Amino acid sequence: MRADARRNYERLLACAHEAFTERGADASLEDIARRAGVGIGTLYRHFPNREALLAALLSDRLRGLVTYAEEVLDHQEPGEAVANWIRATHRHGMSYRGIAIRVMSQLLGEGTEFDEACAAAHAAGERLLVRAQRAGEVRPDITSAHIIALVHGLVLATEHEPELFDRLVAVAIDGLQRVTSPAS
Repeated sequence: MRADARRNYERLLACAHEAFTERGADASLEDIARRAGVGIGTLYRHFPNREALLAALLSDRLRGLVTYAEEVLDHQEPGEAVANWIRATHRHGMSYRGIAIRVMSQLLGEGTEFDEACAAAHAAGERLLVRAQRAGEVRPDITSAHIIALVHGLVLATEHEPELFDRLVAVAIDGLQRVTSPAS
């Protein structure tokens, strides 16, 4: 991609992030192009339809989660890294609540950019989880699927009351760290 085309592509993604965060999945594509300082034709050359733009945006943000996981893997204690991964994944989910669910079936498919980004994000979370389990900081019976389900639940539970997230995630992280024996 030429340098100017790459800049347009990046600006379109940044402006799409703003517009979709503010207005949801039905944000105007014309508004996104205007914000990016390009014509609607330029937007359509990069993204032939709304779903392609959403797939690229969500894939880009998931790659950001992978980068974040790699950073915390080497620079934070294992349990802290998992807790921060949960928080970062929640922020990602809250930014696009309603959008991912609406378009997920259209975006997923083996070999798609979005599918590859999802797989990379799950693998990054898995590496954090395994490291924390080996350090004895997370219960051994927890899987990355449990973590993803937990985050999805937290996104739904805090959608209309985001201030609840910190309290709920503290309870969830506490639960991930302790194995209680049944009462005698």
